[in-house]
Amino acid sequence: MTPAALEWVERFRRYLNTERRLSPHTDVSYARDLAALVKFCDGAGLSDWKALDTQHIRTFAAHSHAKGLGPRSIQRRLCAVRSFYEFLLREGHNSVAGGGRRGARVTYNPGHEVRAPKAARRLPHTLDADQMARLLAIPAGDGLIARDRAIMELLYSSGLRLAELVGVDVASVDLRDCTVRVLGKGGKARIVPVGRQAVDALKAWLKERATLVKAHEPALFVGRTGKRLGARAVQLRVGYWARRQGLGVHVHPHLFRHSFASHLLESSGELRGVQELLGHADISTTQIYTHLDFQHLARIYDATHPRARRKA
Repeated sequence: MTPAALEWVERFRRYLNTERRLSPHTDVSYARDLAALVKFCDGAGLSDWKALDTQHIRTFAAHSHAKGLGPRSIQRRLCAVRSFYEFLLREGHNSVAGGGRRGARVTYNPGHEVRAPKAARRLPHTLDADQMARLLAIPAGDGLIARDRAIMELLYSSGLRLAELVGVDVASVDLRDCTVRVLGKGGKARIVPVGRQAVDALKAWLKERATLVKAHEPALFVGRTGKRLGARAVQLRVGYWARRQGLGVHVHPHLFRHSFASHLLESSGELRGVQELLGHADISTTQIYTHLDFQHLARIYDATHPRARRKA
């Protein structure tokens, strides 16, 4: 690839960061996927983005699969390619960054007709209500114990993503109204309810926070240094309490979100409501929890129906 062609990749990444406001994790993933595309183009002797056609993208996907990349990763890689070409089309790409010769523009998106191998649908793991109650049964304490209780209660109460949780500021929490305002994927804000026990845990933590926090620190959750708590620290604390409470399974912050959605859907059946609470742009993302609900019903059927029970 020519330096001019590579400059378009950098422009695309700046666009993702400044206009789309995608997460650093997504930015890194897109950068890795486009670097793989550049390497493929170099090996195929393609020097400019206009030179790629649909067959090239199919071959790129096939090579990715041959190197051991799974269907989901290939789907993400093709998504990065399609997004990049949409950017080139909108920005009026030509072969020389900043204005090149006529007739060298990208005129279509070669990734649109290419599909990744179909991935087996993986159902998310969840904790049942008894396991969740056991995990959250942390004895009341001061300092960081109060903080950890508040973190886990809020994760389960409101179904927050890890990035949303660590990004919450004190000003975003309304304990009178029992709500919290969070910034989700793509910089989309939403307001979600906070349950009674989470409110109580947050009140206890806010008293302890005042003794730890550094001046002018807006973060709701802080560490020993008084500064905003990082995502990795939350993962470690959740794992610590899962072991201490004797759960015997791997527990991570996103497991609270899966459990929140599954338990809410089992109780209410309100798929659209759960979609709004989770902040899913597409309801098909939320529908995976209906499969979990069906599995739960199927287990009950197998255990109780006279024609389903196995003979002892």
